[in-house]
Amino acid sequence: MEQNTLKRRGAGLIGRDAERSAGGYTLYAPLSGDGAVYLVDEDGAEVHRWNLPYRPGRHARLLADGSLAYNGNLVGSGEGPALFDMWRKYSGGSMARYDRDGKMLSEVVDPLQHHDAHHLDDGRILYAALEPLTGNRARAVRGGHPGTEAAGPDGTPTVYADTIQEVGPDGELLWSWNAFDHLDVLDFPLQAHYWREHWPLINSVQPLGDDAVVASLRSVSAVVVIDRATGDVRTVADPETVAQQHHVTPLDSGTLLVFDNGTFRHGESVTYSRVIELDPADGSVVWQYADNPREAFFTPFMGGAQRLWNGNTLITEAAFGRLFEVTAEGRVVWEFVVPQFSAYPDPSTRTVFPAVGNAVFRAYRYPAEQVQAWGLA
Repeated sequence: MEQNTLKRRGAGLIGRDAERSAGGYTLYAPLSGDGAVYLVDEDGAEVHRWNLPYRPGRHARLLADGSLAYNGNLVGSGEGPALFDMWRKYSGGSMARYDRDGKMLSEVVDPLQHHDAHHLDDGRILYAALEPLTGNRARAVRGGHPGTEAAGPDGTPTVYADTIQEVGPDGELLWSWNAFDHLDVLDFPLQAHYWREHWPLINSVQPLGDDAVVASLRSVSAVVVIDRATGDVRTVADPETVAQQHHVTPLDSGTLLVFDNGTFRHGESVTYSRVIELDPADGSVVWQYADNPREAFFTPFMGGAQRLWNGNTLITEAAFGRLFEVTAEGRVVWEFVVPQFSAYPDPSTRTVFPAVGNAVFRAYRYPAEQVQAWGLA
């Protein structure tokens, strides 16, 4: 009998409501894979595959010209530093574009990049990275489990703090921001269960118009808007609203779409995930999706949500490789479970994290006519 619980529950296309689904093609990159990125049609059939030189440094996304933006993990190839155990999982380092055949078109390398690297169509890249804090600067960071700082290169207790960088196509630094200088450590403490190796753990960054950046701060449960000119921060959502959230995305309506994981949710004894749409002016929730019963939909880490062209929302229940589409009314109209199961390909990471899984960081959907025009299907 199959011993992997996720496999036993079924993989591939689970169901499709052809009349209500947006249709199109879905892109995903299995996190513990060897660098394969898959594009599947509405029936879950593979129509295109890229075989890339690094395992995913989280995710892949198609740009307006049909090239593939892909963040590759350098630690798995032995080209990047293993700063602490979780860094083996969520670091990136190679921020590259590839053509339909997997040929690299351009690359920017930063071994301290992690989680999100948002590739813009003009070649700029906005991404999260790290800087080390030691001594009084490390001790200033509040919260977290005592004594769990990372060991720096010389063994010094270190808290790695986030920075945000924007670079041009050639890697030239265009703009930067760092958390330690612009966040009040008293207002943004680590959640009590977190190790103190990484603060505040930025897992998504996107431009918000020309003058601001919106960021998701996972381990302090906050969504913030950063003024590019001053570096000042305005909080849109705090632990009263979100819990370890991911993938904050500006919508054309001016609202923000957020994958709200629900781990350590304030005032709740039952863990559940949801997708919410926030008004950035006052942080109010103007739309949400949760399952019924709500605890049936939950991923403790990672996750994504994309508003589709017909008003539906594609949701990535990341830890379990479950991708599904819901209408504005919350009706599930398409469901697919990633069928690629594996352990991490590099022995050093597999020793620390030996589980076999089908997790993906986030998935993206594209209209059929666009994918066909790119020659991918």
